[in-house]
Amino acid sequence: MVSSTYKDKPSGVLFAFSAKWVSYAHTIIAYTAFISALVVGISLHYHKIVENEFYGYPQEWFPSVSATIGDRYPERSFFQLFIAITSGPRFALVGLWYLLTARPGKVLPKFVAGVGLFRTLTCGGWTYVTSTDDHDWHDIFMISYLVATLPWTLGCIALSPANPKAIKYRKHIAGAFFGTLIPLVYFFIQHKVHRVAGAYTTYAFFEWSLILLDVAFDAVTVLDFSTFEIVVRDVGGLSQGVNKSSMSSAALEKQKAKATGGIFDIKFTWRETIDTIAEVYHGYVFWSILTGLGLVIWYFPLWFMGISGYEALVMSTISPLLLGIKPLRSFVTSHLRICHFLSLTGLLAYLVEDPIYRLFIVGFGVSMSCLSWSAQLYSENVHETRLESKVLAWLVGLVLSSTTKFAWWTNNPIWPIMHAENGGQNEIGLLLAVLAAWRFTRRAPLNTGAAKDENLGGSAFLSALGIAGLFFGLHSLLSDSSTMVSWVWDGYPVQGPLAVPHGWFTIAAMSVGLLTGLAHPSLVKTWSVYGIGCVGAAVLTSYANWFGYYGGLVLAFYLMAIAAPFLKNAAKKSPAITFGLGFFLYNVMVLFHVWVVAYAFVPGGPYVREHTDWVMITVMLLIGIGVFNLTFTRSREPRPPQSSTSSQHQKYHASALALINMLFLAMAYLRFPTNDYVPYHADSQIITAGIWTIHFSLDNDMWSSEKRIRNLLKELEVDVVGLLESDLQRIIMGNRDTTQFLAHDLGMYVDYGPGPNKHTWGAALLSKFPIVNSTHHLLPSPVGELAPVIHATLKCYGELVDVFVFHSGQEEDVEDRRLQSEYASKLMGSSPRPSILLSYLVTQPQQGNYNTYVSDLSGMHDVEPGDWDRWCEYILYKKLQRVAYARVSRSTITDTELQVAKFVVPRRAEEKALVSVLEKDEQARNWKVQEDEVPVGWRFPALFRGKGVRGHRYHVFGEPYYYLPRN
Repeated sequence: MVSSTYKDKPSGVLFAFSAKWVSYAHTIIAYTAFISALVVGISLHYHKIVENEFYGYPQEWFPSVSATIGDRYPERSFFQLFIAITSGPRFALVGLWYLLTARPGKVLPKFVAGVGLFRTLTCGGWTYVTSTDDHDWHDIFMISYLVATLPWTLGCIALSPANPKAIKYRKHIAGAFFGTLIPLVYFFIQHKVHRVAGAYTTYAFFEWSLILLDVAFDAVTVLDFSTFEIVVRDVGGLSQGVNKSSMSSAALEKQKAKATGGIFDIKFTWRETIDTIAEVYHGYVFWSILTGLGLVIWYFPLWFMGISGYEALVMSTISPLLLGIKPLRSFVTSHLRICHFLSLTGLLAYLVEDPIYRLFIVGFGVSMSCLSWSAQLYSENVHETRLESKVLAWLVGLVLSSTTKFAWWTNNPIWPIMHAENGGQNEIGLLLAVLAAWRFTRRAPLNTGAAKDENLGGSAFLSALGIAGLFFGLHSLLSDSSTMVSWVWDGYPVQGPLAVPHGWFTIAAMSVGLLTGLAHPSLVKTWSVYGIGCVGAAVLTSYANWFGYYGGLVLAFYLMAIAAPFLKNAAKKSPAITFGLGFFLYNVMVLFHVWVVAYAFVPGGPYVREHTDWVMITVMLLIGIGVFNLTFTRSREPRPPQSSTSSQHQKYHASALALINMLFLAMAYLRFPTNDYVPYHADSQIITAGIWTIHFSLDNDMWSSEKRIRNLLKELEVDVVGLLESDLQRIIMGNRDTTQFLAHDLGMYVDYGPGPNKHTWGAALLSKFPIVNSTHHLLPSPVGELAPVIHATLKCYGELVDVFVFHSGQEEDVEDRRLQSEYASKLMGSSPRPSILLSYLVTQPQQGNYNTYVSDLSGMHDVEPGDWDRWCEYILYKKLQRVAYARVSRSTITDTELQVAKFVVPRRAEEKALVSVLEKDEQARNWKVQEDEVPVGWRFPALFRGKGVRGHRYHVFGEPYYYLPRN
């Protein structure tokens, strides 16, 4: 029998010791696992573990955690051995913490204990399944562990016993842990994206700091467990801790609530949890249907090349005007469940093949959705808590919508342009929508509209103006996390935010803004805060890179902060005016922000040409009118006493926001670019370059076409491709970005091109080769639409090659196209490097402006001078050996084919000499040979010969052309 350390051991005790030794054991063994691996790794494999994909010693001189505990023997074995030993104390620590904090009827201790067990298991997952073993499962375990860290940390603080010292340590360590994440991400991006020498070493120090802080947080339990005794005896018992704190329990609880944001003070019930889930999802469905309307409308002017008439469906949102008819308003508010279910017809549109019918179904769904939500808010306006809950559902639903789009590469999986073939999840989305709508409408309306509206001051008309500005701002800027990032994008080297991972900053600003508006409504309604919002809007509109994005974050914060006060005020007035007129003015703003870029195709377009600044000014003026209106609005008197549970819905929705943010971060981790891309035929020094007008990623049948585009580019083995008509960051185009999916799935660097505030239809560049530098140009366009150019310098097989992606103006604007040809030719001629032009020129070969593009001024040669069947797409080049050229039919993806060419990058002296000869000898340069006369690496895939696949085949010539100069 082991003797007890206690002098007065009770009868029957076999063994007894203080529970604090569990905490000591966990801390010591966990630190030993990491430190032993570090010492062994540095001793045996120092130069190997400090080396990364870009640099080694001496640029990088300290190893990361993953490199230390990874696949090398024996350090990996040291780490895994001690981590396995740590599991015993770890499980004991979680169990003891539960016993210490459990109280009858309390759910939170059980939840935190469950999270603790989950973290322990996922730690084992990423420890024993390395990225080399299975990259996907390693990432899944790692992300799960990191996501669970937040509720574990906050939950432990919320449950801390009355021990001021322990609470202080936990708050400080947790603050340091989460604060360390910011520089950690920053230096990882410096290493991975910017390839800064030494950045990975700095990143490694922050990574090790996270490990030390993570273990240190759990080490604080030694202060709480000191009052616990673990006893092994014939008849078990558990000693009770004694509160020796000199601080009052109320003060300690207030400290813990402040540290955890009060989230863990929620009186958990399944009913309210399900209600919150249903409300947020129903809000997500509203935004999904609304944001899908613009997409299905946009399809028609694309094909008509002008006003089609179907644009009138944009007015589907003004259905709340019907609520001005009192009998109808009473009927709608009395039958809200039916109206909400009718709105779900918008989710059924994907079942309809015909684009026209699909448009009308979506229009009906949007009209019913706007009608239902407006009536819903009006029906709740006599009960502050229920009204606020529905407002929160609407706004948190927007955050969920933006997060879901991030997970689906800026598409919404339940949009009418999605189906199973392109990644849609329409069936499951519809099922969940039905369940959510049923739960959302389970309570009877409180105000059916029969009674006369109370006069609470303010004006319904002014409120409508505020609602118009608010909804347009939310929809145009915040319905996708990458929209404001694209506004401030300015090319390479990267000096601003990236959609991945910085898009989360937009989500975070939205979340914090919404919570601030709830906690301090009187503050966000002040003119000083409005002024800050205006400054943010001005900065976003006027500046690029990080400074411009900071302005965008301020604006995102403000829009979400003022949203709840605006919506609650609007709900207490006539819904026909506040929401009906509000949505009408919102529609005017939608058309306004399309007119500024579509000025060449719409009546009155020249008056608003290129005036995004006017759009932003109008939005902020409308919101300012709404703020002015709030100053005349008073609360109902007397205000009903608030019950102890009336604020619980705020915490439930705040918890939903926190969960959505964690999901976004998890997806950002999975989507982070690897930046280790390799061209398809590196051994042959080949660049396969293409040009394609992708028609805004809507195919001929109105389906999202990203995956079909991806398939063709991958099968053709395209290394560099210019995409035109690629700017989708507007309401009418769904606020999308096709290049995100293509770059991720094809493994390519991407230059988005001039952003939506530059008023073009878009030009983008995707490259397997690193983009060393890129600049964006807007060519002279005194009459017609703006012509964008990307001038990028790529590092191809150790040589610098310039690539130009260019979209010329329309056929009708002759002078524009002449001026643009001169500008583009001078730009290309200014480059002394090997160059490729991937373009949309709107000219016939050998005629007119063609002779400016292909000239001594530009120094460029036509990829195939004998191809007379061209009008728009052209590939030009200089100082490269062009070896192949093909035209590939589009199938039903777009209205334009994909043109591709292969080039050899001259590196050796004899190759450069040959290119110099070919530059001067047109006949030798264009000498055609048979495919079997060129190396295998120079050939196009045989997949597209004859009838090809999926409607894609080599056409016009029937096969690719190959070029090889005669001996």
